Amino acid sequence: ISDMKKKLTVTEDPMIPSESHATVEENEAPVKAKRSKPEMAGGEEEVYHPVKLSRSDLYRPPTAEELNQLKETESLFHCSLLKMQMEELLKEVALSERRKQQIDSFIQAVTKLLQTVPNSSDVELSDLSWLSSAVKVPFLLVPKTTKGKFHMAPPASVDLIGSYPLGTCTKPRIMVDLAVTIPADVLHPKDVLNQRYPRKRALYLAGLAQCFASSSEIGSMRYSCLHGNRLRPILLLTPPGKDSSSFTLRIHVCPPPGFFKPSRFNPQRNNIRTEWYSGFGEPPTPHYNSSVLGDLLPRAHLQFLSAVSSQCSAFADGVALLKVWLRQRELDQGTGCFNGFLASMLLAYLLTTHRISNSMTAYQQLRNSLNFLASTDLTVNGISLARDPDSTAPSLAEFHTAFQVVFVDPSGHLNMCADITACTYKQLQHEATLSMQFWDNPTVDGFHSLLMTPKPMIRTSDHVFQLCELVKLQSSCKKMNLLSELMDHSGNYVHTALPFIVSLLQRGLGQRIHLLTHSLSPDPEWSVESEAPKHRAQPPLAFGLLLSPELAASVLERGPAADSPMAAEFRQLWGSRSELRRFQDSSITEAVLWDGESMCQKRLVPRQIITHLLQLHADIPESCMRYVGAMVDDVIKTGSEVPSTGDEESLLVVQSYDDLSRKLWRLEGLPLSITAVQGAHPALRYTQVFPPVPLKVDYSFFDREKTSRSLVPKEGKPCPAYITPITVICHMEGSGKWPHDRLAIRHIRTAFHICLGELLKKHHNYTCRPCPTHLDVWKDGLVFRIQVAYHREPQVLRESVNAEGLLIVRDNEEAQALEMATIHKPLLTSTLHGLQQQHQCFGGVCRLAKRWLGAQLFSDAITEDTTDLLVASLFLQPAPFTPPGSPQVGLLRFLCLLSSFDWRDNPLVVNLNNQLAATDYTEIKNDFMASRESLPVLFIATPKDKKQSLWTKRAPSVQMLQRVVMVAAESLKLLEHQLMDRDQIQDVKVVMRPPLDAYDVLIHLNPKQVPLLTQAVDPPTVTFSRGIIAGKVAQSGGALPVIDYNPVTLYLAELRDAFGELALFFCDPHGGTVIAVLWKPKAFIPVPFKTSQMSARRVEVTGEEANTIPNIEAILEDFWVMGKGLIKSVEARTEKWSF
Repeated sequence: ISDMKKKLTVTEDPMIPSESHATVEENEAPVKAKRSKPEMAGGEEEVYHPVKLSRSDLYRPPTAEELNQLKETESLFHCSLLKMQMEELLKEVALSERRKQQIDSFIQAVTKLLQTVPNSSDVELSDLSWLSSAVKVPFLLVPKTTKGKFHMAPPASVDLIGSYPLGTCTKPRIMVDLAVTIPADVLHPKDVLNQRYPRKRALYLAGLAQCFASSSEIGSMRYSCLHGNRLRPILLLTPPGKDSSSFTLRIHVCPPPGFFKPSRFNPQRNNIRTEWYSGFGEPPTPHYNSSVLGDLLPRAHLQFLSAVSSQCSAFADGVALLKVWLRQRELDQGTGCFNGFLASMLLAYLLTTHRISNSMTAYQQLRNSLNFLASTDLTVNGISLARDPDSTAPSLAEFHTAFQVVFVDPSGHLNMCADITACTYKQLQHEATLSMQFWDNPTVDGFHSLLMTPKPMIRTSDHVFQLCELVKLQSSCKKMNLLSELMDHSGNYVHTALPFIVSLLQRGLGQRIHLLTHSLSPDPEWSVESEAPKHRAQPPLAFGLLLSPELAASVLERGPAADSPMAAEFRQLWGSRSELRRFQDSSITEAVLWDGESMCQKRLVPRQIITHLLQLHADIPESCMRYVGAMVDDVIKTGSEVPSTGDEESLLVVQSYDDLSRKLWRLEGLPLSITAVQGAHPALRYTQVFPPVPLKVDYSFFDREKTSRSLVPKEGKPCPAYITPITVICHMEGSGKWPHDRLAIRHIRTAFHICLGELLKKHHNYTCRPCPTHLDVWKDGLVFRIQVAYHREPQVLRESVNAEGLLIVRDNEEAQALEMATIHKPLLTSTLHGLQQQHQCFGGVCRLAKRWLGAQLFSDAITEDTTDLLVASLFLQPAPFTPPGSPQVGLLRFLCLLSSFDWRDNPLVVNLNNQLAATDYTEIKNDFMASRESLPVLFIATPKDKKQSLWTKRAPSVQMLQRVVMVAAESLKLLEHQLMDRDQIQDVKVVMRPPLDAYDVLIHLNPKQVPLLTQAVDPPTVTFSRGIIAGKVAQSGGALPVIDYNPVTLYLAELRDAFGELALFFCDPHGGTVIAVLWKPKAFIPVPFKTSQMSARRVEVTGEEANTIPNIEAILEDFWVMGKGLIKSVEARTEKWSF
């Protein structure tokens, strides 16, 4: 699937003509296209010219088939593009003729080899002396011995089964199934008992492997298990040579049809005698029974599906689409998966019950299948394909008592979903419901979300945890009294305990989660020369939680009243954590209180619940559990006693701002009244990486400025703590007294700043400092920067009078910048503040995303506002996911969006407040395509900005966006690997450390003069005192501290001003101690000598010509001189300029 984005007409072999061309020629048989000669002799692609149609052909009425296709496209699809995408996808996953020929010839070679299997003499089942030491039996022989005789003999028959003969086999994982029938004289009718048949089956498979071992016609040979079922081992063969990885042939060993009576395998019957297994009573063994019965029926299933398929022309395509849908959701492989066989059977069920008609297209079949899955709960109401089952067949109710999910095959005896857990089926239902929701939404790219987007667990679930030492599940089976179930699963304690662990966690987590999912253990594979792997040898079991945001972080679990009959059950579930509590409404109930003060601690309450329940009820210690819920959050954590990720600090800032806003509205004595007070700072929308913290200043650390008595930094001391000014826009009412001159308006604004400062000082005792552009207010240990705005000022800036005295209105950068600061930014801040109220972790995702961009030195290319909009799109249009429920999963999806979105050909539409309709989307897309060349390379459309992408006009450039996309893709791969693979060195900060080898010069800064040093990804052990009294907040009044003083940003601005034409400068704004410099290649092209253009250049004379080139040595010295005191060293990494 990953290659589908490439040109879809490319086939597997360049020598074969493209399949799409073939179909075009078939469809247009009457008219032959003229082909021009190849343009180049070097074997370039042939060029197709438009077909010249005669007048009669041009106006020929459409055929019935064409009319049918047009009507279908109009009624079924949002647009004809979706239909074409589906058709291309089907071509992409279908097998080519060349591949089919390879498969057929390999099957013939294997069939010939199977006829040469030698006969051997009868031996006891436990006697393996006839096997060579190079081949092992693919079975865990526990208990060691069982009755019975065995001998090898050539197979009774060899048949193709499964998807290949049915025509539903798809790429990229091509599996072809071959059923080899054991001769009847090798088996005995009583072999169903005590694993005799599964052991004979495994021995026969080992005999086949021994026969194949010496053949040169077989490439590689490995054992595996069918869908992870250890009772049904299979042999995987691949062809020799270069085709070895192109497909796999699976050898299944089966009994002769009808050899065992199906009634022996009723789910209520016992076929493993307990005295043989462990020595207790005789419980039913439904899973063992269905494993053996499954081997009896594959030919009958193929005949049934072939009969259904022959009636419905689009059956194979419908199955192919459903398999792609399942594969993208990781539901089609592993133990208890919903595999391609079940997908075929589901479609067959819908066709035989007439929920789908035989004339429906593949698209309609997929849609109806998903609709059926979404609306039908097979854990409660099972379905059956048996039309007239015999009298010995079990009823659906009997199947339901033995299995969690019921879907009965045409014989009426086999539950095909025997291994699927209720949890996996609920996940399937959830995915189908989600797909149906966005399928009909014309604003979502349905095809891409439905069939092209992979959904790995780490990116789909809000929290993930793993059970690592699976051998501990043996003691869980004992603790939970599952010994008879363990016997039924033939000793596989992992799959015996799994359903019980899942239901325990679902009881404990209750309303906190929407969905609990678990990973499907991959089918084990091992060499024919080694013993079958133990059950514990599989990868860790992973569980995914889809959180319910409003309840997941609650620290209180309130139970039933103390005298209620439910109280005992509650106490049994929670053990010693349950206690009686009295609440404000006078009720006395059972309750459990979990630990957690800050939001980042409360987010991990589910972890405490899971750890407690597993320890209490399943004997699984905390050391066996690995919780991957908030590992990445560490990079934005502050505070040592109560760690916080910025939620509480942001709330304090917003509360202080709301108080200031109310006080501004109530001010009396202003010449004009205030019409609006709006925040225009990321901290006021909860998205500042490290929100401003209320401070108390240590006066002894500073000198005093003489006139205003403000504090100024002392020389020789470390740079004082950075104090962020929080921007607030204050709109004054319109009046005829406002002047129409830009300079006069500025003077009036300055007067307002002075007046506001005086009133705030007089009424509220706030320390204020007015400036021409703003008024700084020191309040609650925070600084608010109030800017007075007049709504007509941008218009005044656009007006000018020419020499003839005519008024000219012309847009300019000054007016745009003013509109951005006073209109667009406040509006964006209030809108995103609203989004944060809907989705509690929106701010957390923004903070993590910005931390990653800053750490990778991209914060100038992707600005704060751009990042907030990109993250907003993940919440407003999450398809095919649900909105992120934790900051970590939000970061993963942000990296995925950056690296996989098609920025060149598509605008990213962020539908804030749901103001855009489907027609607006079409209009935005059309306008974008019409003027693509003149638009920003990263285009974001919002309801108030459909055509210009104001937020990304200046940055990023094409080169920077390419770099961001590349680094995001690598970071995503690395981070997901770190989070899911416990064998990695656990350090998620590795994605926050930028690769510096791409840069030419590194300027190392003196940590003493970097005010935000403690925010660095790897903060130094030595910190500096920066004039702050810890843990205290300033009272109103007092001297004004040093505001907005960061030597690093000031130095960067000077460097860009002086050398911006020669180089690009990068730095992590959050405590970075390195400035990385990248020379611009164009700057080193020699230019003719001009006295006016000698800044930072030197002259080179060659013959008659005098050219100038950059004087690198002098520039590096300038870097040092300009940053004296701030710079520790300048490191020239490359010498590109010397070439």
